[in-house]
Amino acid sequence: MTGDHMTGDDMIDGPIFGEAPDDVAAATAAEEFSPDNTFASRHAELARGYGGAEDPEDPSQVLAMPLVLHIPKVDPPLRSELLEAAARATVALCLDQRVGVGASWNEAFTEWTSARIRKVARRARGAQWHAAQEVPGVTVDVGGASARAFVPGRVGDLDPRIKRLQIGGTDVSAEDEPAVSAGPVLWIDASLSMTVGKAAAQVGHASMLLAGAMSTAQCREWAASGFACSVRSANPEQWTRASDEVRAGRAVAVRDAGFTEVAPGSTTVIAVP
Repeated sequence: MTGDHMTGDDMIDGPIFGEAPDDVAAATAAEEFSPDNTFASRHAELARGYGGAEDPEDPSQVLAMPLVLHIPKVDPPLRSELLEAAARATVALCLDQRVGVGASWNEAFTEWTSARIRKVARRARGAQWHAAQEVPGVTVDVGGASARAFVPGRVGDLDPRIKRLQIGGTDVSAEDEPAVSAGPVLWIDASLSMTVGKAAAQVGHASMLLAGAMSTAQCREWAASGFACSVRSANPEQWTRASDEVRAGRAVAVRDAGFTEVAPGSTTVIAVP
């Protein structure tokens, strides 16, 4: 297991989570995959780390992974479940067969992982959420919450069905969080008071880094569980313990570049397996 990060037989194959629209499902079913496109090869792409290339001068050419959070006006989801869905959707897309060698999402995905790893979270409700399901990506439901991760690309080329969604206002009320469940725990530094949109991007980073820090066998086992995890707000004592795990090489930490909400270099999330 590594520490801080700035931002065979293939037993788990095919999309881990299905898409709702028939046209997306049909396109996936029709795709033919290379024998070299294995879970191990896709995991190796995460394990190699990220390029960290400088941003282009033209902001429209910046590469990012869009995330959309389903936040209806009436009966909004629990914050912890929404963030768990975002974390799981992100890592599920990163290990989806369609990002593998020779597959339809490979070029866009590997270009993104060679640059600065960025995610932008938006909110959707009603017809907006249903329209978002028609854009290539992976949706995960956790309890009463849903999130969808999309194939990364240039922000200037973002699909209109996603571009029109609101970035601001991606917040839900905090709640009394349940005890952690089976699987890794992604601890959020509660003192940073991040919006749920910002936190969703950060736990997405953390789930990617954690998967890459695992062995292939460990990651395959995690994938078999649907990437089950808990996302919880850490009090000072919990944050200290999690930080100790990072220093011992048993956990991974996300340090934010500081473009929005938090100071540059802030540790936002610690993922403990």
